[in-house]
Amino acid sequence: MKRLPTREVAKIWGCMHLPTPFDRACSEPTGEIWFEPPDELPELLAKYIFACDKLSIQLHPDDDQAEAAGLGRTGKEECWLVIAADGDARLGVGLREAVSEEELRAASLDGRIEDLLEWHRVEAGDFLYIPAGTIHAIGAGVSLIEIQQNSDVTYRLYDYGRPRELHLDAALPIARRGPHPAALRRRIAATGEDWLVEGPHFYLLRYDGPLSGPARERLAGRRALVLPTTGRIGPVMAGDCAWIHDAAALESGQGASGLIAVPVGGA
Repeated sequence: MKRLPTREVAKIWGCMHLPTPFDRACSEPTGEIWFEPPDELPELLAKYIFACDKLSIQLHPDDDQAEAAGLGRTGKEECWLVIAADGDARLGVGLREAVSEEELRAASLDGRIEDLLEWHRVEAGDFLYIPAGTIHAIGAGVSLIEIQQNSDVTYRLYDYGRPRELHLDAALPIARRGPHPAALRRRIAATGEDWLVEGPHFYLLRYDGPLSGPARERLAGRRALVLPTTGRIGPVMAGDCAWIHDAAALESGQGASGLIAVPVGGA
């Protein structure tokens, strides 16, 4: 198992103090901590996001859409596990009701898209899967772990007047212009082993202590990212990320829990 290098990224919407498992002050607003993907496992990216202000309203293409746009097969599906949230913190995922492409364009240009978005109140332990094409935004007061396809292709629909480019012509034809399926949002149990994602691009297991026999069997021979959120696994502590060439060989003692992400077809 190899601990991955980290990259701390300052953002105007970032935070001056990071929650557990970091629990430290920052010299500038920190929005993300990235873990550099290893050459041996390039398909996935893991990072922490710390939002003290709203992020842009955006979406991502899938592999076929990115390829059709001349970007290579660089689509992005992702998922979020909330690790800390203020009392009224919310994530915007999907629209409250279906709208036409013309309505969505107009709302993106005049800011009404904020009201079209469904803002879900969240707290630590909430989990959401975000398919490509889903209109989404992270609200203020939310810290989360993001596991995603390793892509940085983002189409912004609205950015609260910040001087950054919007991508309406690329985004609107591929946007999912309706509600986010309720089955893709849930609260995970406080303890226990739980498969949070099962394809199409990656599997994600929440582990809690030693892996069960069925989990070891399923993970045998699979490359994986390992993110402890409590405790430690050998030299890898909570807040770190490591890659392992055979996830079934993971030795997790009592008091250690976290996430294991495995690319589909990534033996």
